[in-house]
Amino acid sequence: MTLVGTGASESPKYRCTVCGYEYDPAVGDPSQGIQPGTPFDELPADWKCPQCGAAKDRFVRS
Repeated sequence: MTLVGTGASESPKYRCTVCGYEYDPAVGDPSQGIQPGTPFDELPADWKCPQCGAAKDRFVRS
């Protein structure tokens, strides 16, 4: 039997609508000190896309 749906891998990815960068919670964002396993909803309010600088509100669930 296999367990499904546990851990950060189940967190949805979010894509920047400006440049196409995809935030993957399983990877985090090391360039801004965001640890792997951090869901998009838990990113700091001032977090920005590491590629183009777009705000969080420019991201959509992918």
